[in-house]
Amino acid sequence: MNKITFLFYFLVIQISAQTGISVSPPRVYFDSGSGSSSTQKITVTNVSTKNSLDLAVSLGDWQYDQYGENMMHAANTLKNSCASWISVKKSDNYFTLAPGERKELDVTITVPAIAKDTLSSHTALLYISQMNPVDDVDSKGANIKVSIRSGIKIFHKSAEAVTKKVEIKDLKFDKAKSNLALQFENQSSIWVDGKISTEIINTSTGKKVPVDDIVFYTLPGDLRKITIPMGSVLEKGSYNASVMIDYGDPSSLEIGELNFNYE
Repeated sequence: MNKITFLFYFLVIQISAQTGISVSPPRVYFDSGSGSSSTQKITVTNVSTKNSLDLAVSLGDWQYDQYGENMMHAANTLKNSCASWISVKKSDNYFTLAPGERKELDVTITVPAIAKDTLSSHTALLYISQMNPVDDVDSKGANIKVSIRSGIKIFHKSAEAVTKKVEIKDLKFDKAKSNLALQFENQSSIWVDGKISTEIINTSTGKKVPVDDIVFYTLPGDLRKITIPMGSVLEKGSYNASVMIDYGDPSSLEIGELNFNYE
């Protein structure tokens, strides 16, 4: 008898040619004040070629770890949760999509008239979960049951303008791994997304070391650890590294510099 395995996935676009769902957009942003409601649409598509999918909507919480990986929690367990504010139409809590069919869901946030805290931003996770596992075959030819769960990140901030601030806490050269180790903190009261650009120059020869940009996402108070890999093998010599964090504030960039030797 072949072993039957149930597989669950987070933020899945497509599992195989036979089974999969697409949810767009993967992130939804709300900006509203106390006592108000606002609605945005998400589109759920059954990309399966032959299987109808029975789908259910549920809610959860999430946060990032220090490396930017997603950590999921039960709804309304984190202090910044807005899961209890979110609703969809009763008829959309459970629905079925035929192969290739798509459906728009109205996602509504209703902010309490009396604030439960003094936070400027809140988050939650809206799950679209498949309730009817379908037969499939894994890479070794064994029969499996595939069930899909996709998550949409929900962000809400108050209507008041909030200043963004990111601060570099540490920047080191890891000689053994030939990369830069960067630590920075989101000191804002809202989420901060952005791009890290790095320029490394051999101060003896003037030769630049190619380094790819890195996209990052943070929530308030996050201390993030980022590894910046070198684009090529370093030559022996003295180097200057300049790291620039662009986090969407047109009047401010966070910049750190480091001088190091490689022998």
